[in-house]
Amino acid sequence: MMRDLSCHPELLSLNTATVRKQAPLDAIIEACVARGIGLIDPWRDQVQAVGLEKIARQIRDAGVKLSGYCRGGFFTAIDAVGLAAALDDNRRAIDEAKTLGSPCLVLVVGALPGALTGAPAYRDIGLARAQVRDGIAASLDYARSVGMPLAIEPLHPMQAADRACVNTLEQALDLCDALDPGRTGALGVALDAYHVWWDPKLAGQIARAGADRLLAYHVCDWLVPTRDLLNDRGMMGDGVIELKKLRAMVEAAGYRGPVEVELFSDAWWSKPMADVLDTCIERFKSVA
Repeated sequence: MMRDLSCHPELLSLNTATVRKQAPLDAIIEACVARGIGLIDPWRDQVQAVGLEKIARQIRDAGVKLSGYCRGGFFTAIDAVGLAAALDDNRRAIDEAKTLGSPCLVLVVGALPGALTGAPAYRDIGLARAQVRDGIAASLDYARSVGMPLAIEPLHPMQAADRACVNTLEQALDLCDALDPGRTGALGVALDAYHVWWDPKLAGQIARAGADRLLAYHVCDWLVPTRDLLNDRGMMGDGVIELKKLRAMVEAAGYRGPVEVELFSDAWWSKPMADVLDTCIERFKSVA
């Protein structure tokens, strides 16, 4: 049976990017605690700006838990030096996730190297996908050794060139099956409604994933029109995604974890943090 989120406030997690422009991470955590939000998914840059040990101590003292840690990935590079640097950075991300007690490290896998700055070093997306596969495989060995599951997040095809060349849940699950055929729990997916809602194969692929591959579930909404490809996500209920229908599929597949609110939104970043958090709570209960 689908869970009634209005009766389960403990299932709400805040991806801290949602209010990243309003306050540093320590203040975000304080605001969450004040509202009874006991789960967060912080970003590495936010943690580093305050200090890893300080944040680890704060969440421990406050009784806050993580629903994930953002992000590892960006495995692609133009040469062997760059590929090795990416693996080193992912090892550090795994260690940080472990220090913070995260249940998984979310992977935004990367795409054409240099594309984020407008100067892709190559155009071979097949090569990028091969480098991603190799990078996940290499990182998985270390992640297994410290007990940190990796969660591949497929991103919408509009970001295939610059952020992630894994663009469907099917692609992500194919990687999981190739690299973790025993479904050991070491490798799975982070399913973000914003990135996958449009996929005609979505229902079947969610069922294929099952509880052991569904490591995280993120929500926001798709606005019509969308004015910015990165920073114009909608608050739940303000767009066109059938959020409850999607969550029903995820829960029918066995997922019982948190529902994580993640907005990249210039509009919501311009509002007071208290207003954003209060709206997240209300929409989580009513429409997510």
